Amino acid sequence: MSELSPLFEVFVRGRRGLDHIHVGSLHAHDAEQALEYARETYIRRSEGASIWVVESRHIHASQESDVASFYDPMDDKPYRHATHYKLPDGVDNM
Repeated sequence: MSELSPLFEVFVRGRRGLDHIHVGSLHAHDAEQALEYARETYIRRSEGASIWVVESRHIHASQESDVASFYDPMDDKPYRHATHYKLPDGVDNM
């Protein structure tokens, strides 16, 4: 495999109704080849119901150091916290 092949991230869903989980990365010339390699590498024993492959360069992510900015705006909106609502009869928890 050439060093110029793009890097793909592989996500597998174990069965219907579950979330796709990141299982690893691989190099391939294109998405079709990446799917083939992912099937051979990550679901050899029928462990998966679905595979996603995404070129790594297309993934944009936040940094762990940015986590405070995710929650700061929530502090002034107490109505968004479920503790302010009464559960109806017959509902034990949410």
